Amino acid sequence: MTIAQFLTEATELLQKAGVESARLDVLILLEDLLERDRSRVLAHAEQLLTKEQVHKLNNYIVQRSRHTPLAYIRGHVAFFGRDFIVNEHVLIPRPETEAVIELLKECSFSKPPCIADVGTGSGCIGITAALELPTTRVHFYDTDKAALEVALSNARRLHAHGEYYRGNVLDPWRHDYDVVLANLPYIPDVYPINKAAGFEPELALFSGEDGLNHYRLLWRQIKARAGKSGEPDKPAHVIIEAFPAQHADLDGLAAAAGYRLHATRGYVQHFMSLP
Repeated sequence: MTIAQFLTEATELLQKAGVESARLDVLILLEDLLERDRSRVLAHAEQLLTKEQVHKLNNYIVQRSRHTPLAYIRGHVAFFGRDFIVNEHVLIPRPETEAVIELLKECSFSKPPCIADVGTGSGCIGITAALELPTTRVHFYDTDKAALEVALSNARRLHAHGEYYRGNVLDPWRHDYDVVLANLPYIPDVYPINKAAGFEPELALFSGEDGLNHYRLLWRQIKARAGKSGEPDKPAHVIIEAFPAQHADLDGLAAAAGYRLHATRGYVQHFMSLP
C-alpha cells in the first residue's frame, strides 16, 4: 500500500466515523510514523509503506475512529512552542490556554516571582512559565498523583525545575506566592461535551452545577490566606481560565477576595490584588 492509498482509505474511514479533521489527522499520524514533515510526506505519496508501518497506522486509525483524542494516540502535544507528554491522566493542553503565559509575561516584577501552578495536569502552564521566565520559582499543585507524575516527566524532559505538591487546589498552601496560575475544571456537570473530550479525566473537566466549584474554593483559599494575622501578603496576580460566559461570576468571586480584573484575553482573565 502506498502513502497515497493509505491516506485516502484512512481518511474515508475516519469521515464515516464522524471525525471532522479526518484527513489532517491521518497526515499527522503519517508525519509521526515516517518522521517527515507534511510536504515531504505528500511529495512522496507513491512510496510503499511496509507491512509493519501499515499495521501500526491501522491501530492508530482504529483508535481515532473511536474518537480517542489524537494527542493521546500520539502521546504528546504542542504548547507554546514546546512538546509535552500527555496521557489519559491529564487534560490535553489547548491553544486558548497559551493566553495564560502571554498575560504572565506582561506582568512587572521587582524581583524574581514565585508562582503556583494550580491544577497543573501535564505541567504545561507551570513548566512554560519557568522556561519563559528563567529566574522564577514554580510550585506545581494537583489533586491527582498520576497527573503530578506526568508533570514531573515533562519538567525533566524540558529541563525545568520546580516543587510538586498534592493537595486540594491550594490546600495545603506551601509558600508566599507572587502569582497564582490556574486552569481548574470549569465545565458544568450537565454540559454536553464531544466524544473526544469524553476520554479526558472527568476530574480535570467538571466542577458542579455551574462549573465554578473549584474556582470558588480557590478564591476562598486566597481570601482566607490574606485574612490570617501574621500571614504573608496574598498573591499580587491571579491568572485563570474559564468560559467567557463565566467571567462575570468570576469577577464577583475575585472582588470578594480583594482583587480587580486587570485584563481579559479569550478564555483567560488576569486579576490583580487591590491595595
